[in-house]
Amino acid sequence: MAPTIAPVETSNDFPASTTVVIIGGGIIGLTAALTLAERGVPVTVLEKGRIAGEQSSRNLGWIRKTSRHGEDVPLALASDRLWATMAERTGSDVGYRQSGIMFLSRTPDQLAVHEAWLDSVAALSLDSRLLSAREIDAQVPGGRDDWAGAIFTPSDGYAEPTLASSAIARAAIARGAVIVEHCAVRNITRTGGQVSGVVTERGEIRCDQVLLAGGMWSRRFLGNIGISLPTLPLILSVFRTGAMEGPTNSAVGGPDFSFRKHKDGGFIVTQRGALDAPLTLDHLLVGSKYLSALRAQRGLLRISLGKHFWRDLALPRRWKNGNSPFERVRTLDPPINQMLNRDAHHNLSAAWPVFEKATIEEAWAGMIDITPDSNPVIDAVPGVPGLTLASGFSGHGFGTSPAAGQLAADLIMNNEPIIDPRPYRFGRF
Repeated sequence: MAPTIAPVETSNDFPASTTVVIIGGGIIGLTAALTLAERGVPVTVLEKGRIAGEQSSRNLGWIRKTSRHGEDVPLALASDRLWATMAERTGSDVGYRQSGIMFLSRTPDQLAVHEAWLDSVAALSLDSRLLSAREIDAQVPGGRDDWAGAIFTPSDGYAEPTLASSAIARAAIARGAVIVEHCAVRNITRTGGQVSGVVTERGEIRCDQVLLAGGMWSRRFLGNIGISLPTLPLILSVFRTGAMEGPTNSAVGGPDFSFRKHKDGGFIVTQRGALDAPLTLDHLLVGSKYLSALRAQRGLLRISLGKHFWRDLALPRRWKNGNSPFERVRTLDPPINQMLNRDAHHNLSAAWPVFEKATIEEAWAGMIDITPDSNPVIDAVPGVPGLTLASGFSGHGFGTSPAAGQLAADLIMNNEPIIDPRPYRFGRF
Protein backbone atom coordinates (compact mmCIF):
# COMPACT_ATOMS: atom_id res chain seq x y z
CA MET A 1 0.00 0.00 0.00
CA ALA A 2 0.95 3.63 -0.42
CA PRO A 3 -0.65 6.87 0.76
CA THR A 4 -2.95 8.62 -1.71
CA ILE A 5 -1.13 11.59 -3.24
CA ALA A 6 -2.98 14.75 -4.27
CA PRO A 7 -3.21 14.61 -8.08
CA VAL A 8 -1.11 16.77 -10.38
CA GLU A 9 -1.58 17.21 -14.11
CA THR A 10 1.91 16.78 -15.50
CA SER A 11 3.10 17.16 -19.08
CA ASN A 12 2.63 14.78 -21.99
CA ASP A 13 5.05 16.85 -24.07
CA PHE A 14 8.68 15.89 -24.28
CA PRO A 15 11.04 18.87 -24.68
CA ALA A 16 14.02 18.62 -27.00
CA SER A 17 16.11 20.91 -24.82
CA THR A 18 16.14 22.87 -21.59
CA THR A 19 18.64 24.52 -19.27
CA VAL A 20 18.37 22.14 -16.28
CA VAL A 21 17.14 18.56 -16.17
CA ILE A 22 16.21 17.19 -12.76
CA ILE A 23 16.28 13.41 -12.42
CA GLY A 24 13.72 12.41 -9.81
CA GLY A 25 10.29 13.81 -8.98
CA GLY A 26 10.52 13.58 -5.20
CA ILE A 27 10.19 16.59 -2.96
CA ILE A 28 13.88 17.59 -3.23
CA GLY A 29 13.80 17.65 -7.03
CA LEU A 30 10.46 19.47 -7.00
CA THR A 31 11.59 22.19 -4.60
CA ALA A 32 14.71 22.70 -6.73
CA ALA A 33 12.49 22.93 -9.81
CA LEU A 34 10.21 25.49 -8.16
CA THR A 35 13.20 27.59 -7.12
CA LEU A 36 14.66 27.51 -10.64
CA ALA A 37 11.31 28.26 -12.28
CA GLU A 38 10.76 31.22 -9.95
CA ARG A 39 14.12 32.56 -11.13
CA GLY A 40 13.15 32.20 -14.77
CA VAL A 41 15.44 29.23 -15.46
CA PRO A 42 14.01 26.63 -17.91
CA VAL A 43 13.80 23.33 -16.04
CA THR A 44 12.42 19.86 -16.77
CA VAL A 45 11.77 17.23 -14.09
CA LEU A 46 11.85 13.61 -15.25
CA GLU A 47 10.28 10.95 -13.00
CA LYS A 48 10.42 7.23 -13.79
CA GLY A 49 7.11 6.61 -11.99
CA ARG A 50 4.80 9.12 -10.35
CA ILE A 51 5.95 12.27 -8.60
CA ALA A 52 6.44 11.73 -4.86
CA GLY A 53 5.54 8.07 -5.30
CA GLU A 54 8.30 6.81 -3.04
CA GLN A 55 9.65 8.19 0.23
CA SER A 56 8.46 11.77 -0.40
CA SER A 57 4.86 10.70 0.26
CA ARG A 58 5.62 7.86 2.71
CA ASN A 59 7.56 9.70 5.40
CA LEU A 60 6.19 10.92 8.73
CA GLY A 61 6.00 14.58 7.72
CA TRP A 62 8.08 15.82 10.65
CA ILE A 63 9.91 19.14 10.28
CA ARG A 64 12.48 19.33 13.02
CA LYS A 65 15.70 20.80 14.27
CA THR A 66 15.74 18.67 17.42
CA SER A 67 18.54 16.08 17.58
CA ARG A 68 20.02 17.03 14.22
CA HIS A 69 23.78 17.26 13.87
CA GLY A 70 24.81 20.81 14.73
CA GLU A 71 26.21 21.35 11.24
CA ASP A 72 22.82 20.30 9.78
CA VAL A 73 20.73 22.71 11.88
CA PRO A 74 21.23 25.78 9.61
CA LEU A 75 19.56 23.87 6.76
CA ALA A 76 16.65 23.04 9.06
CA LEU A 77 16.37 26.65 10.24
CA ALA A 78 16.31 27.90 6.65
CA SER A 79 13.64 25.31 5.85
CA ASP A 80 11.50 26.49 8.79
CA ARG A 81 11.37 29.94 7.22
CA LEU A 82 10.46 28.50 3.82
CA TRP A 83 7.82 26.10 5.20
CA ALA A 84 6.15 29.05 6.94
CA THR A 85 5.47 30.69 3.58
CA MET A 86 4.90 27.52 1.53
CA ALA A 87 1.10 27.79 1.44
CA GLU A 88 1.35 31.35 0.11
CA ARG A 89 4.17 30.43 -2.26
CA THR A 90 2.30 27.51 -3.79
CA GLY A 91 -1.27 28.75 -3.41
CA SER A 92 -2.17 25.50 -1.62
CA ASP A 93 -2.47 24.18 1.91
CA VAL A 94 0.46 21.84 2.54
CA GLY A 95 -0.69 20.97 6.05
CA TYR A 96 2.16 22.88 7.72
CA ARG A 97 1.70 23.23 11.47
CA GLN A 98 4.40 24.66 13.72
CA SER A 99 3.04 22.88 16.77
CA GLY A 100 6.25 21.58 18.31
CA ILE A 101 8.03 18.24 18.56
CA MET A 102 8.78 16.41 21.81
CA PHE A 103 11.18 13.50 22.36
CA LEU A 104 10.51 11.49 25.52
CA SER A 105 13.07 9.78 27.77
CA ARG A 106 12.29 6.82 30.01
CA THR A 107 15.66 6.82 31.77
CA PRO A 108 18.18 9.41 32.98
CA ASP A 109 20.66 8.03 30.43
CA GLN A 110 18.23 8.72 27.57
CA LEU A 111 17.62 12.22 28.91
CA ALA A 112 21.36 12.81 29.16
CA VAL A 113 21.62 12.30 25.39
CA HIS A 114 19.18 15.18 24.87
CA GLU A 115 21.06 17.32 27.39
CA ALA A 116 24.29 16.70 25.52
CA TRP A 117 22.64 17.66 22.23
CA LEU A 118 21.33 20.89 23.78
CA ASP A 119 24.84 21.74 24.94
CA SER A 120 26.24 20.99 21.47
CA VAL A 121 23.89 23.50 19.77
CA ALA A 122 23.88 26.14 22.51
CA ALA A 123 25.47 28.70 20.18
CA LEU A 124 22.57 28.40 17.72
CA SER A 125 20.01 29.96 20.11
CA LEU A 126 17.28 27.41 19.44
CA ASP A 127 14.04 27.38 21.44
CA SER A 128 14.57 23.74 22.49
CA ARG A 129 14.24 23.03 26.21
CA LEU A 130 14.10 20.12 28.62
CA LEU A 131 10.79 19.21 30.25
CA SER A 132 10.10 17.52 33.57
CA ALA A 133 7.61 14.66 33.95
CA ARG A 134 5.07 17.16 35.25
CA GLU A 135 5.55 19.41 32.24
CA ILE A 136 5.17 16.42 29.90
CA ASP A 137 1.82 15.60 31.48
CA ALA A 138 0.66 19.18 31.07
CA GLN A 139 1.72 19.23 27.40
CA VAL A 140 0.48 15.70 26.55
CA PRO A 141 -2.21 14.84 29.14
CA GLY A 142 -3.67 11.43 29.81
CA GLY A 143 -0.45 9.42 29.88
CA ARG A 144 0.44 6.79 32.43
CA ASP A 145 4.18 6.31 31.88
CA ASP A 146 6.62 7.72 34.43
CA TRP A 147 8.96 9.66 32.14
CA ALA A 148 12.42 10.82 33.22
CA GLY A 149 11.95 13.93 31.11
CA ALA A 150 11.82 15.13 27.53
CA ILE A 151 13.21 17.63 25.09
CA PHE A 152 10.73 19.94 23.39
CA THR A 153 11.18 22.39 20.51
CA PRO A 154 8.06 24.56 20.05
CA SER A 155 9.20 25.84 16.64
CA ASP A 156 9.40 22.34 15.15
CA GLY A 157 6.34 20.96 13.40
CA TYR A 158 5.03 18.90 10.52
CA ALA A 159 3.36 19.06 7.10
CA GLU A 160 1.44 16.55 5.02
CA PRO A 161 3.63 14.57 2.59
CA THR A 162 0.64 13.65 0.39
CA LEU A 163 -0.13 17.36 -0.12
CA ALA A 164 3.22 19.13 -0.07
CA SER A 165 5.00 17.61 -3.08
CA SER A 166 1.89 17.99 -5.23
CA ALA A 167 1.48 21.64 -4.23
CA ILE A 168 5.13 22.36 -5.00
CA ALA A 169 4.85 20.55 -8.35
CA ARG A 170 1.74 22.53 -9.38
CA ALA A 171 3.43 25.80 -8.39
CA ALA A 172 6.55 24.91 -10.40
CA ILE A 173 4.42 24.06 -13.45
CA ALA A 174 2.53 27.34 -13.12
CA ARG A 175 5.88 29.15 -13.28
CA GLY A 176 7.02 27.34 -16.40
CA ALA A 177 8.64 24.12 -15.21
CA VAL A 178 7.95 20.96 -17.23
CA ILE A 179 7.34 17.76 -15.26
CA VAL A 180 7.19 14.45 -17.13
CA GLU A 181 6.11 11.29 -15.31
CA HIS A 182 6.71 7.68 -16.39
CA CYS A 183 9.93 8.72 -18.11
CA ALA A 184 13.09 7.07 -16.80
CA VAL A 185 16.50 8.66 -17.39
CA ARG A 186 18.94 6.00 -18.54
CA ASN A 187 22.15 8.00 -18.69
CA ILE A 188 23.77 11.38 -19.16
CA THR A 189 25.53 12.55 -22.29
CA ARG A 190 28.73 14.58 -22.29
CA THR A 191 30.46 16.80 -24.80
CA GLY A 192 34.11 17.52 -24.11
CA GLY A 193 33.63 16.04 -20.65
CA GLN A 194 30.81 18.47 -19.80
CA VAL A 195 27.23 17.32 -19.32
CA SER A 196 25.27 18.15 -22.46
CA GLY A 197 22.07 16.15 -22.06
CA VAL A 198 20.28 13.08 -20.76
CA VAL A 199 19.16 9.91 -22.50
CA THR A 200 15.67 8.81 -21.50
CA GLU A 201 13.38 5.97 -22.51
CA ARG A 202 11.62 8.50 -24.76
CA GLY A 203 14.72 9.99 -26.35
CA GLU A 204 17.38 12.57 -25.56
CA ILE A 205 16.99 16.00 -23.99
CA ARG A 206 19.80 18.50 -24.44
CA CYS A 207 20.65 20.58 -21.38
CA ASP A 208 23.42 22.52 -19.66
CA GLN A 209 23.03 21.14 -16.14
CA VAL A 210 21.64 18.00 -14.50
CA LEU A 211 20.49 17.61 -10.90
CA LEU A 212 20.34 14.01 -9.71
CA ALA A 213 17.71 13.83 -6.95
CA GLY A 214 16.90 10.15 -7.24
CA GLY A 215 16.79 9.17 -3.57
CA MET A 216 17.51 5.47 -3.13
CA TRP A 217 18.19 5.19 -6.89
CA SER A 218 21.00 7.76 -7.02
CA ARG A 219 23.69 5.27 -5.98
CA ARG A 220 22.79 2.93 -8.84
CA PHE A 221 22.63 5.76 -11.39
CA LEU A 222 26.06 7.06 -10.39
CA GLY A 223 27.50 3.55 -10.24
CA ASN A 224 26.73 3.14 -13.93
CA ILE A 225 29.11 6.00 -14.70
CA GLY A 226 31.80 4.74 -12.34
CA ILE A 227 31.09 6.88 -9.27
CA SER A 228 30.44 5.38 -5.83
CA LEU A 229 27.90 7.12 -3.59
CA PRO A 230 27.71 5.30 -0.24
CA THR A 231 24.06 4.81 0.64
CA LEU A 232 22.28 1.82 2.15
CA PRO A 233 18.56 1.07 2.53
CA LEU A 234 16.37 1.14 5.63
CA ILE A 235 12.62 0.50 5.66
CA LEU A 236 10.16 2.38 7.86
CA SER A 237 6.67 0.95 8.44
CA VAL A 238 3.87 3.38 9.29
CA PHE A 239 0.14 3.37 9.96
CA ARG A 240 -2.60 5.99 10.18
CA THR A 241 -5.45 5.76 12.65
CA GLY A 242 -9.02 6.78 12.03
CA ALA A 243 -10.21 10.17 13.28
CA MET A 244 -10.05 10.36 17.06
CA GLU A 245 -9.48 12.68 19.97
CA GLY A 246 -5.82 12.69 20.93
CA PRO A 247 -3.65 14.02 23.73
CA THR A 248 -1.86 16.78 21.80
CA ASN A 249 -1.33 18.50 18.46
CA SER A 250 2.44 18.32 18.92
CA ALA A 251 4.43 15.50 17.35
CA VAL A 252 5.74 13.13 20.03
CA GLY A 253 8.56 10.61 19.81
CA GLY A 254 8.97 7.99 22.50
CA PRO A 255 11.76 5.42 22.66
CA ASP A 256 9.56 2.81 20.91
CA PHE A 257 6.75 4.76 19.24
CA SER A 258 5.98 8.12 17.70
CA PHE A 259 2.78 9.90 16.69
CA ARG A 260 1.55 13.13 15.21
CA LYS A 261 -1.83 14.50 14.21
CA HIS A 262 -2.99 13.90 10.61
CA LYS A 263 -5.08 16.28 8.53
CA ASP A 264 -8.00 13.82 8.52
CA GLY A 265 -8.22 13.81 12.31
CA GLY A 266 -6.32 10.60 13.03
CA PHE A 267 -2.66 10.07 13.89
CA ILE A 268 0.42 8.91 11.98
CA VAL A 269 2.19 6.28 14.10
CA THR A 270 5.42 4.29 13.79
CA GLN A 271 7.71 2.12 15.90
CA ARG A 272 10.43 4.69 16.46
CA GLY A 273 12.72 2.12 18.06
CA ALA A 274 12.97 -0.23 15.08
CA LEU A 275 13.75 -0.06 11.37
CA ASP A 276 14.07 -2.92 8.91
CA ALA A 277 17.57 -3.18 7.46
CA PRO A 278 17.46 -5.58 4.47
CA LEU A 279 20.91 -6.76 3.43
CA THR A 280 22.05 -6.08 -0.14
CA LEU A 281 25.21 -6.47 -2.17
CA ASP A 282 25.96 -2.84 -1.30
CA HIS A 283 26.52 -3.86 2.31
CA LEU A 284 29.58 -5.77 1.11
CA LEU A 285 30.69 -2.94 -1.17
CA VAL A 286 30.36 0.07 1.16
CA GLY A 287 29.35 -1.39 4.51
CA SER A 288 32.73 -0.71 6.12
CA LYS A 289 31.94 3.01 6.01
CA TYR A 290 29.02 2.39 8.38
CA LEU A 291 30.79 0.54 11.20
CA SER A 292 30.67 3.42 13.70
CA ALA A 293 27.01 4.09 12.89
CA LEU A 294 26.23 0.38 13.28
CA ARG A 295 27.84 0.26 16.70
CA ALA A 296 25.76 3.25 17.82
CA GLN A 297 22.46 2.11 16.29
CA ARG A 298 22.63 -1.70 16.42
CA GLY A 299 19.62 -1.97 18.73
CA LEU A 300 17.50 0.03 16.28
CA LEU A 301 18.05 -2.21 13.26
CA ARG A 302 16.18 -5.37 12.29
CA ILE A 303 18.75 -6.91 9.93
CA SER A 304 17.54 -9.57 7.52
CA LEU A 305 18.58 -11.47 4.40
CA GLY A 306 15.55 -12.19 2.25
CA LYS A 307 13.63 -11.35 -0.91
CA HIS A 308 14.93 -7.79 -1.10
CA PHE A 309 18.49 -9.08 -1.48
CA TRP A 310 17.61 -11.20 -4.53
CA ARG A 311 15.40 -8.54 -6.12
CA ASP A 312 18.12 -5.96 -5.73
CA LEU A 313 20.74 -8.38 -7.06
CA ALA A 314 18.62 -9.04 -10.16
CA LEU A 315 18.64 -5.35 -11.15
CA PRO A 316 21.48 -4.33 -13.45
CA ARG A 317 24.34 -2.24 -12.08
CA ARG A 318 25.79 -1.49 -15.49
CA TRP A 319 23.88 -0.72 -18.67
CA LYS A 320 24.21 1.44 -21.74
CA ASN A 321 21.16 3.26 -23.05
CA GLY A 322 18.62 0.52 -22.55
CA ASN A 323 17.50 -2.05 -20.02
CA SER A 324 17.95 0.33 -17.09
CA PRO A 325 16.76 -0.69 -13.61
CA PHE A 326 14.55 2.40 -13.48
CA GLU A 327 12.25 0.97 -16.14
CA ARG A 328 12.03 -2.38 -14.37
CA VAL A 329 11.01 -0.88 -11.01
CA ARG A 330 8.94 2.27 -11.40
CA THR A 331 8.16 2.59 -7.69
CA LEU A 332 9.89 1.14 -4.65
CA ASP A 333 7.08 -0.35 -2.58
CA PRO A 334 8.67 -2.31 0.27
CA PRO A 335 6.58 -4.71 2.35
CA ILE A 336 4.97 -3.43 5.53
CA ASN A 337 6.30 -4.95 8.73
CA GLN A 338 2.98 -5.55 10.45
CA MET A 339 4.72 -6.83 13.56
CA LEU A 340 6.48 -3.49 14.04
CA ASN A 341 3.22 -1.61 13.47
CA ARG A 342 1.45 -3.78 16.06
CA ASP A 343 4.35 -3.20 18.42
CA ALA A 344 4.08 0.56 17.92
CA HIS A 345 0.34 0.48 18.61
CA HIS A 346 0.87 -1.58 21.77
CA ASN A 347 3.67 0.65 23.07
CA LEU A 348 1.75 3.84 22.36
CA SER A 349 -1.43 2.51 23.97
CA ALA A 350 0.54 1.53 27.07
CA ALA A 351 1.78 5.12 27.37
CA TRP A 352 -1.48 6.88 26.37
CA PRO A 353 -4.54 4.65 26.85
CA VAL A 354 -6.64 6.83 24.54
CA PHE A 355 -4.98 4.97 21.64
CA GLU A 356 -6.15 1.52 22.81
CA LYS A 357 -9.35 1.76 20.78
CA ALA A 358 -7.80 3.48 17.77
CA THR A 359 -8.71 1.96 14.42
CA ILE A 360 -6.05 1.54 11.73
CA GLU A 361 -7.24 3.09 8.47
CA GLU A 362 -4.16 2.45 6.31
CA ALA A 363 -0.56 1.33 6.54
CA TRP A 364 2.47 1.60 4.29
CA ALA A 365 6.25 1.31 4.20
CA GLY A 366 8.93 3.47 2.66
CA MET A 367 12.60 2.95 1.84
CA ILE A 368 15.13 5.45 3.16
CA ASP A 369 18.58 6.05 1.66
CA ILE A 370 21.11 6.33 4.51
CA THR A 371 24.60 7.81 4.28
CA PRO A 372 27.40 6.89 6.73
CA ASP A 373 26.94 10.13 8.72
CA SER A 374 23.17 10.47 8.12
CA ASN A 375 23.65 13.78 6.31
CA PRO A 376 22.82 14.23 2.62
CA VAL A 377 25.12 15.04 -0.26
CA ILE A 378 24.27 18.34 -1.95
CA ASP A 379 27.23 19.07 -4.18
CA ALA A 380 28.69 18.96 -7.65
CA VAL A 381 29.68 15.40 -8.60
CA PRO A 382 33.49 15.19 -8.84
CA GLY A 383 34.80 14.64 -12.34
CA VAL A 384 31.47 15.26 -14.09
CA PRO A 385 31.11 19.00 -14.79
CA GLY A 386 27.45 19.96 -15.00
CA LEU A 387 26.18 17.14 -12.75
CA THR A 388 24.96 18.04 -9.24
CA LEU A 389 23.72 15.59 -6.63
CA ALA A 390 21.07 16.03 -3.92
CA SER A 391 20.52 12.63 -2.30
CA GLY A 392 21.19 10.57 0.81
CA PHE A 393 18.83 12.50 3.07
CA SER A 394 18.67 9.61 5.54
CA GLY A 395 15.03 10.08 6.50
CA HIS A 396 15.34 13.85 7.02
CA GLY A 397 14.69 15.04 3.48
CA PHE A 398 11.04 16.04 3.77
CA GLY A 399 11.66 18.42 6.66
CA THR A 400 14.65 20.14 5.05
CA SER A 401 13.43 19.92 1.46
CA PRO A 402 12.61 23.62 0.89
CA ALA A 403 16.14 24.75 1.76
CA ALA A 404 17.82 21.64 0.33
CA GLY A 405 16.14 22.14 -3.03
CA GLN A 406 17.03 25.82 -3.01
CA LEU A 407 20.64 25.03 -2.08
CA ALA A 408 20.87 22.62 -5.01
CA ALA A 409 19.44 25.30 -7.32
CA ASP A 410 21.93 27.83 -5.94
CA LEU A 411 24.86 25.53 -6.65
CA ILE A 412 23.63 24.71 -10.14
CA MET A 413 23.28 28.37 -11.12
CA ASN A 414 26.37 29.50 -9.18
CA ASN A 415 24.31 31.79 -6.95
CA GLU A 416 25.03 32.74 -3.35
CA PRO A 417 24.02 29.59 -1.43
CA ILE A 418 21.17 29.81 1.06
CA ILE A 419 23.43 28.24 3.72
CA ASP A 420 27.03 27.06 3.91
CA PRO A 421 27.11 23.92 1.72
CA ARG A 422 30.32 22.48 3.16
CA PRO A 423 28.64 19.93 5.50
CA TYR A 424 27.10 18.32 2.41
CA ARG A 425 30.15 18.00 0.19
CA PHE A 426 30.55 14.76 -1.76
CA GLY A 427 34.21 14.32 -0.87
CA ARG A 428 33.67 13.88 2.88
CA PHE A 429 33.24 10.12 2.41
